[in-house]
Amino acid sequence: MNSSRSLLALALLFISFLVYQQWEIDKAPKPVVEQAAVSSASHDTPTSSSANGATVDNAAQGRIITLSNDVFSLKIDTLGGDVIESRLLGYAAELHSEDRFALLQNQAGKTYIAQSGLVGKNGIDSAAGRAAYQVDGDNFVLADGQNELRVPLTFSKDGVTYHKVFVLKRGEYDVNVNYEIQNNSDAAIEVQPYGQLKHSLVESSGNMAMPTYTGGAYSSSETNYKKYSFEEMSKANLAENTKAGWVAVLQHYFVSAWIPNQDTDNQLYTSTNNGMGFIGYRGAAVTVPAGATQTIESKLWTGPKLQNKMGEVANHLDLTVDYGWAWFIAKPLFKLLTFIQGLVGNWGLAIMGVTLVVKAILYPLTKAQYTSMAKMRMLQPKMQEMRERFGDDRQRMSQEMMKLYKEEKVNPLGGCLPILIQMPIFIALYWTFMEAVELRHAPFFGWIQDLSAQDPYYILPLLMGGSMFLLQKMSPTPVADPMQQKVMTFMPVIFTVFFLWFPAGLVLYWLVSNVITIVQQQLIYRGLEKKGLHSRK
Repeated sequence: MNSSRSLLALALLFISFLVYQQWEIDKAPKPVVEQAAVSSASHDTPTSSSANGATVDNAAQGRIITLSNDVFSLKIDTLGGDVIESRLLGYAAELHSEDRFALLQNQAGKTYIAQSGLVGKNGIDSAAGRAAYQVDGDNFVLADGQNELRVPLTFSKDGVTYHKVFVLKRGEYDVNVNYEIQNNSDAAIEVQPYGQLKHSLVESSGNMAMPTYTGGAYSSSETNYKKYSFEEMSKANLAENTKAGWVAVLQHYFVSAWIPNQDTDNQLYTSTNNGMGFIGYRGAAVTVPAGATQTIESKLWTGPKLQNKMGEVANHLDLTVDYGWAWFIAKPLFKLLTFIQGLVGNWGLAIMGVTLVVKAILYPLTKAQYTSMAKMRMLQPKMQEMRERFGDDRQRMSQEMMKLYKEEKVNPLGGCLPILIQMPIFIALYWTFMEAVELRHAPFFGWIQDLSAQDPYYILPLLMGGSMFLLQKMSPTPVADPMQQKVMTFMPVIFTVFFLWFPAGLVLYWLVSNVITIVQQQLIYRGLEKKGLHSRK
């Protein structure tokens, strides 16, 4: 396989990958919006008798309080104790904006909130209403030198006191949401904890070059990680019984997830109602004897997709950084990327460093590819003689060619292996750059102020196309087939058009890879010329 055909094969694989990506976006119909005969509201709880976690509405609202640590600010509604906003202090809403990014929010046209409560036989959150908590103060901030902020919300009913305690830690995006139940009545009570994420039904967005997923996901004892889209929620309710597990809503770079007590049995569920999608869990019934105190624990993650930190919060939560089937390549590449970034302090330079390492690792294969191509060229006169001698006798021709390859120690497929290896690496890097929140708004230099977005002036894609054209022209063996010649002529243009919408970081990788390939090609050819194995004629 000569270098032109190798490039063509890589192009076809690449375009096939993009077409598949677009098909994944387009194949699913729009989410079915259920028009329920109830008003839209900010409070919904699972009914105590429903096995699938169906929701009811409660339009009331309590007082809004604010809880803050050094990484985010949360707004809590005292009616029910729901988190109705999480504003991430370290992430700008837009590039160079002073406004901070709001993940959870309850705005006109977009609802995305984290709800939790106690249902069951003696539940305080039901179709009749939510618990109206009391709290002293409106604004609670983690003080300098303090590592933990505890804010209890209190509700009393029938001799039982419920403390819904929010615990924020310094530098952490997970919040402990615990219930401390003091049963001062003369009878035992039974409650079931639940937590759910409520999100407006929306479609996944993006385009062929940069598809993004917005929807649900969950983990159970049977399934480490699985997406459950809003479209799937509209068709069928999830009902998964599991020990441990979690539920989440994903979007580009960010995730919110409820993590129940990992030592109890939980039911994971979804439902849709009035244009809203719900994904949540219901824990096992908890009995609190008369005169006893019981604590029910859960956690809420609401923040960026930080793999290391999420892996510490819950098993498999780091899988929400979804690298697809190429995860086993993407994970070590991401570790390499972050390691180099720690040395050079610039994500663009880190991408260039990763490219150098990848090309260095593949260099033996690249050299073998060009050596195999050179030997194949040396055999062309003999092969032409065979064609003339055996004519249409393809079986005899094939036998003689295999014999020739064996005698000359030539592998006719020697040029294919580097292509087969490069494509999975490229796909892994593609998903790494797409999923790594660290690259969001990360500058390179000059006009590239966001490596996760497309080049605003299209300079990198044009340079990439130029490098591809140069690499094609340096191919030592011209393509004989007229159709292949036309395809090869227009391929740099086609790739350039595709890359106009790619993240600048990915275009930078491909550009640097092309430049390194050109240098490697020249070094290999010079070595082959000294051995008499290469000719540019």
